[in-house]
Amino acid sequence: MNASAPAPTSAESLRTALGGLLGGLPPRQATAAVERLIASYRGRTPTDSPVLRDRSDVAAYAAYRMPATFEAVRAALDGLALAAPGWAPGSHVDIGGGTGAAAWAADATWEGPRPTTVLDWAEPALALGRELAAAAPSAVLRGAEWRRAVIGAGMAVPDAALVTVSYVLGELTPQARTAVVAEAARAGQAVVLIEPGTPEGYLRIREAREQLIAAGLRVAAPCPHDGTCPIAVGQDWCHFSARVSRSSLHRQVKGGSLPYEDEKFSYVAATRFPVEPAAARITRRPQIRKGLVQLELCSRTAPDSAEAGEAGGPGLTRAVVTKRHGDLYKAARDADWGQAWPPAE
Repeated sequence: MNASAPAPTSAESLRTALGGLLGGLPPRQATAAVERLIASYRGRTPTDSPVLRDRSDVAAYAAYRMPATFEAVRAALDGLALAAPGWAPGSHVDIGGGTGAAAWAADATWEGPRPTTVLDWAEPALALGRELAAAAPSAVLRGAEWRRAVIGAGMAVPDAALVTVSYVLGELTPQARTAVVAEAARAGQAVVLIEPGTPEGYLRIREAREQLIAAGLRVAAPCPHDGTCPIAVGQDWCHFSARVSRSSLHRQVKGGSLPYEDEKFSYVAATRFPVEPAAARITRRPQIRKGLVQLELCSRTAPDSAEAGEAGGPGLTRAVVTKRHGDLYKAARDADWGQAWPPAE
């Protein structure tokens, strides 16, 4: 979001809208639907049909997944916004958008006006998305178009400044997945893809990243380069974390007691216009020791030395920042997983 203006929508306004529509959700019915949805969103059941089948599925999804999806997508969009500080999307298409979490996240990142279209193959999801948007404080969301569409081969996506695909690729067959990424790359000036932060979700993002680059887009985030991902497949995976505040409804459906949870996600943002990717990205939680902070980084240029991240060749690096680095040490102590490094001046 531009620093000069407040976000027109927020996680709190989304929770309020959800609470107003779903306060009477039957717990047993919701729990059964949630258990099935968990398996689907962990990538275990790729299909050629909608995961959200009816109103009870959609209500369970909205209560169980929508707050976490919102925060993960907002974090990914923040990565794009930081790499393209002078840019804001003039239009947005969300492929497989379900109840509209990505549309809400985009509205929390950039000011409108912004024509927004949500495409999904499940009419019950679109119907609930419309209801939630009607209760939004944002004119962008209230004016969004909710359109039924088959998500897969042969789909036609309207041209847009921003195209998002969140938590969808794992539902698709490999052929449909390739077709969706290709169509997103064709239609969007900026494309942001988000998947669960599992090894399988990361592999889908890695494959899609290569496809976007081959289509002529350049990576804006989280990677600091367009080169081959330096992570050895099967040994590690690139993912990040977003903190999600739980409402009482959210805690009821998920069976949890904590007031928050951490949503793990993998993502890639790529554009057809010039961007300024981070010099490096923090890929793990910083390890704070007495007098030093250890940062695991994916860098555009790997350090020649292990101190503070001086330049070398691209790849995975470890930077050790000590008290003698002064303000950089203070910044390292405040740094978080997923942030750019070094911090902006």
